[in-house]
Amino acid sequence: MTTQHGLLADKVVLITGASSGIGAAAARVFAAEGAQLVIAARRADRLDELVTELRGKGTEVVSSVMDIVQADDVRRAVDLAVETFGRLDAAFNNAGIGGDQNAMHLMDDSVYDSIMETNVRGTWNCLRYEIRAMLENSAGGAIVNNSSVGGLQAIPAAAPYVASKHAVVGLTKAAAAEYAAHGIRVNSVAPGVTRSENIIDWFQRNPELEAELHAATPQARTARAEEIAEAAAWLCSDRSSFVTGAIMPVDGGYSMV
Repeated sequence: MTTQHGLLADKVVLITGASSGIGAAAARVFAAEGAQLVIAARRADRLDELVTELRGKGTEVVSSVMDIVQADDVRRAVDLAVETFGRLDAAFNNAGIGGDQNAMHLMDDSVYDSIMETNVRGTWNCLRYEIRAMLENSAGGAIVNNSSVGGLQAIPAAAPYVASKHAVVGLTKAAAAEYAAHGIRVNSVAPGVTRSENIIDWFQRNPELEAELHAATPQARTARAEEIAEAAAWLCSDRSSFVTGAIMPVDGGYSMV
């Protein structure tokens, strides 16, 4: 449900990992809900295409090429929001990686390092700079981190990913507790398997895995990226004004089985 003017009308929102998948879907959903956007990702060409698309529909949007592992990149994206729109009201920290699936004893250190660096340090970088900007805003703000059902329970053959997403949950709760008194809410979405370019390709190569996932999910399907984006939009909006420190599964019931 939205208001006449949109769930995020007059909100300035930063979205990371916006060049594809859930991030690109979030840019479109948030724009439709009236947000002014800073979209950030590593692929400049994809960002340019999305900016052109959204501006064609009347959205005020700018882009920032950013690797969340690099603190200076994150700072520049947050500064761009403040310089362009005067403040930062909300952020969807969506960027992250999955990594190879393999037994723990067979994984190379580089896999662990890469996943933890991106998913944990990247979220840490985003939180620090976003919170600093929101502390300058008398209205506070709202931050949504993208975790995973892997942040709620174990997934076989994905130990570093599971560890990283549990850490994102921990950072979410820690920041929520620390900044609630400042009017800053911090929550997380925990998606189940969500259809994207990579997942569709994976299912095409392993059709039996798609059937197994559907069988393990009460709603018997995988998510559309827009469904994750809709949940994040609500958590970024004033409709969730008394919600902080929450980890919202968006997984068709998978994590409750």
